[in-house]
Amino acid sequence: MHDIKAEKNGLRAEFLSKRRAIPVDIKKELDRRICENVINCRSYKYYDTILLFAALPDEPDLSALAEKALSDGKRVAYPRCIPGTRDMRFHFVTDLSQLKQGSYGIYEPDADLPVFDTSAQSCSLCIIPAVISDKAGYRIGYGGGYYDRFLNKFGGAAATAVYSGFVKDAVPHGKYDKKADMIITEGGIYQIV
Repeated sequence: MHDIKAEKNGLRAEFLSKRRAIPVDIKKELDRRICENVINCRSYKYYDTILLFAALPDEPDLSALAEKALSDGKRVAYPRCIPGTRDMRFHFVTDLSQLKQGSYGIYEPDADLPVFDTSAQSCSLCIIPAVISDKAGYRIGYGGGYYDRFLNKFGGAAATAVYSGFVKDAVPHGKYDKKADMIITEGGIYQIV
């Protein structure tokens, strides 16, 4: 019997180790290019809402994208884990100083900030963290399933943000794993067909 969980755990450990080994100056350049690729893509101007994640130290830092989106008049939201569940809600911020360290050491918006309504009509982009992604849009995250649950209700475009060396032909996935619509790397944005 094929053990998807064990295979995912092995890949997660391997690629987290590789990601943590990226020198700080190289990582900053990769992060800058990922943000620029989003800002310079043709569809950026059509998004009125961008859902982001507050990066852990070794994840792609998208704060430059958040700052640009806010200055362009777009609505920007970050996730907040709901205690006692494996769900999260995105809350709108008007400034990145509104993010405070919360669950799992991740920076989150305050619970009192306005909530993104998944049923509202908007042209939204949700950028999802990934340890590793594949060319079909499947990703391996941290194993909690938070984003898979959220994407079940989300009607906008979903993209993984990952360094190009962390995109493989295929990664193991189960029936509850949700695919992204695109992959954003420092080398470009790749639409999933």
